[in-house]
Amino acid sequence: MTPALNFPPELLLKAQGMRVAFFDIDGVLTDGGLFMSDQGESLKRFNILDGLGIKLLQKAGITPAVITGRDSKALRGRLSALGVTHAHFGTEDKRPAAEQTLKTLGLDWHQAAAIGDDWPDLPVLTRCAFAVAPANAHIEVRARAAYVTQAAGGHGAAREFCDLLLVASGHYAALLRDACGP
Repeated sequence: MTPALNFPPELLLKAQGMRVAFFDIDGVLTDGGLFMSDQGESLKRFNILDGLGIKLLQKAGITPAVITGRDSKALRGRLSALGVTHAHFGTEDKRPAAEQTLKTLGLDWHQAAAIGDDWPDLPVLTRCAFAVAPANAHIEVRARAAYVTQAAGGHGAAREFCDLLLVASGHYAALLRDACGP
């Protein structure tokens, strides 16, 4: 099976060699909106395509890591279901959290990719070798990204980021073949 997905060669060269992928949550894995219950509990909507992308990264040997300024039982449950073990919750200063993850994994910034949508993500995005922004990210984030997704946050942007890393790593076609079965 020949993949239908393709990216420009120069973009794939920039995305090669990534071993960890940092994700923001609000505005990346969600659309950035918050639903608040009468009890003050926030509810989030996640896109199933993004979740599969994260699982595919793991199969390809790329570690997904989450750094988010928020925390909730629902978020922790979603990340647990996806097998994400490297996560920092309620983190306002995201760079030290990313550095801690890199140290734990024995990696450096040149092996890191990230996707984020707003100013708190910039300290990680500007240090990573490969930075991505969702289509609906703040203009300052889009201006500093090597790639801006066609999809908006919460609507497949994270999956597009994952697919790009999978193609650049050379794993996309084999994973697609495995998904199609014999």
